[in-house]
Amino acid sequence: MATPRPAPLLAGPSSSSPAAAAAAPARQVTMRMFHGDVSLGDAEVFPIKPGPDAALPFPTNEIRVSHLSPASERCPPLAILQTIAPFSVRCKLQAKTIPLNPSLHRLYLTCFNEYKSAVVVVGDEELHLVAMPSKAVNVPCFWCCSVRAGLYASSVGMLNLRCLAIVFDLDETLIVANTVASFERRIGDLSHKMEAVDDPGRVAAMSAEIKRYIEDRALLKEFIDKDTVTDNGRILVAQKEEVQPIGAQDRLLRPVIRLPERNAILTRINPEIRDTSVFVKLRPAWEDLRSYLTAKGRKRFEVYVCTMAERDYALEIWRLLDPEANLISLNNISERVVCVKPDSSKSLQHVFKNGGCHPKMAMVIDDRLKVWDEKDQPRVHVVPAYAPYYAPQAETANAVPVLCVARNVACNIRGGFFREFDENLLKKVFELLYENELLDLPYAPDVGDYLVCEDTVPTNKDPAPIPEGMSGAEVEKRLNGRAHQVDQKQISSSTPIPEGMSGAEVEKRLNGRAHQVDHKQISSSTRLSDDMRVAPRGNLASSNVESNGGSLPITPLLFVSVLQEIGRLCNSKVEFRSTVSSTGKSTQFSVEVLFSNEKVGSGTGKTREEAQVQAAEKALQNLQSNYLSFVAPMAGVLNKDTSKSPGGGNGFLEDDIDSDGDTSMKELSGSTPIVDRLSSVISLLRELCVEDQHVVFRDEVQNPGSAINEEYHYQVELAGQILGIGIGANRDFAKLQAAEEALRFLETTTDPQIKKHLRPIRCS
Repeated sequence: MATPRPAPLLAGPSSSSPAAAAAAPARQVTMRMFHGDVSLGDAEVFPIKPGPDAALPFPTNEIRVSHLSPASERCPPLAILQTIAPFSVRCKLQAKTIPLNPSLHRLYLTCFNEYKSAVVVVGDEELHLVAMPSKAVNVPCFWCCSVRAGLYASSVGMLNLRCLAIVFDLDETLIVANTVASFERRIGDLSHKMEAVDDPGRVAAMSAEIKRYIEDRALLKEFIDKDTVTDNGRILVAQKEEVQPIGAQDRLLRPVIRLPERNAILTRINPEIRDTSVFVKLRPAWEDLRSYLTAKGRKRFEVYVCTMAERDYALEIWRLLDPEANLISLNNISERVVCVKPDSSKSLQHVFKNGGCHPKMAMVIDDRLKVWDEKDQPRVHVVPAYAPYYAPQAETANAVPVLCVARNVACNIRGGFFREFDENLLKKVFELLYENELLDLPYAPDVGDYLVCEDTVPTNKDPAPIPEGMSGAEVEKRLNGRAHQVDQKQISSSTPIPEGMSGAEVEKRLNGRAHQVDHKQISSSTRLSDDMRVAPRGNLASSNVESNGGSLPITPLLFVSVLQEIGRLCNSKVEFRSTVSSTGKSTQFSVEVLFSNEKVGSGTGKTREEAQVQAAEKALQNLQSNYLSFVAPMAGVLNKDTSKSPGGGNGFLEDDIDSDGDTSMKELSGSTPIVDRLSSVISLLRELCVEDQHVVFRDEVQNPGSAINEEYHYQVELAGQILGIGIGANRDFAKLQAAEEALRFLETTTDPQIKKHLRPIRCS
């Protein structure tokens, strides 16, 4: 229940009261007031800004009310104005006491009791006269606030209904669409990439991906040729779906085939041009998110679309997503589906250019953050790019699908926003009087307060080696019948290059050899504010990185960059999944890290950043023992025979019992990727060395000043000379690193003292 408001008028001012003095600033202007053409008498206008330069918002030196704002059920006008136009009070008005015009008195009481404001239109802005109670005067008095034309009227309904706005991207966020040309390009590109891949597992995965593309391309070709598709032995005939005309458009009948088992739809953007046929994959759990937005016939969010795709394509895709027009009515579809050029940025100001909503009351769901204007990025919930061909099980294998996570985020944002609105803003607005100052206005909630910006967590924008859907430029070419061959150079240049650290840098960080951080390099790649830095935790992932004698805490961005680079080198998808739960007034953030759809780390915290740091640390620890063999370089090893095992009659890699702490390869036990890799490298070393030559692994003293609890230092020696040094968080990895460095040295050395211990090179 709303806090009771003070009485609008009190009997008799006290001339000696401080409030009365506050009600009459030094400079004031008397103006005539009108409601339409009806005179309301004179009013004294007091500017908010002091001094002779204080400007009043009425250009004609008269105050002409054109209309009253819509009535509000629960929100006083000042609360609405403070939400959509914070601290926009331009001046104060006070009716002249003698004579008091009864029409002005009636206007004041109507506005006060019915939660309305008197609106003065000045150009493209509205001046809202808000009836205020007073403890010092008993005449009508108002605060005058300015706001963009049309914004107040749309915001009244949204705030009364506890409704916010949500803006969707389309491609790779809600759907993935392909034409025959884009299918063929992706098949060709994958086939070309597969020729350079040696890993059998990755080849099998790429072959399966190509097969999925080929299957859907065949369905699309049949749809183009015959308006039918054959799916699991069933022949489905296209149905003519009527498209309601928008504006001056003619009535359209589009051929459409829906394949709910495949979560796919085939449609034709231009019914007259068969080449505009597209195969559309819908993201799983869209129905759950859509149902939440309009549950029980009550809108929780006003829905908008902002995309870089061509307009006819965007309208048709949205029609497929919202066939009954429950989210966006046909009357609003034209202005609520906003298309921007591919080379420009998206902005909420552009989406709401017609005054439909204020950006503070809107959240965005998109698979990319940087395409949005910087000031809007705190309101963007970033989802992993939808990749149904590269990772078809990624969505359904998760306990909570991506769009259900988005639904939960939207629910928490809405709850937090209106809890702040009710418990803080409304309560304090009801206590304000005409005599209060501008700075007495309470803080208004902002969607960005309840959605932590994903800027510090670079989500896997392009988890697949190639984008899976069409670009806006390609759609436009298709619609215009100008589809032609794609320049191979253009394809290569548009293929996304994963951002992050190089493989060598990842290797150093995971092995504990990162002793210096190039601060300029970090600054050039991202903005790191003070609140992004976290305190070190004293283990592998959060250890201090020494730089010039000082310490620089590793940031969440560096953790994530390492994980993303591991994924790139392993040709595996790295995904961050976050959820938010609220208990009373506390909010708990949870983050999970998935590597090839397998959970490798999780974390919780009071902030999303804290949860992300914890999850990234655990993921790095798990990946270190399970996946690190993919990261270490294998220079000069790939084409050699690795079938031989270590050990043998020639005493290779014997113990050096003269030194404490020396170890041999006899310590290796079990079969892990690191152990298997180490065995292969040892076999290659054995092939290079002549018989009876002893290569020794020496365990050096651990570094007592290391920030890592257990850091192992190994070196490989041949005939007393050091060939390679390795440092790692476990013994096997340190040995592997030392062995590989030794192998590289032996393969390239020209030192005669070393070459005499090596087998002669055989010419083929």
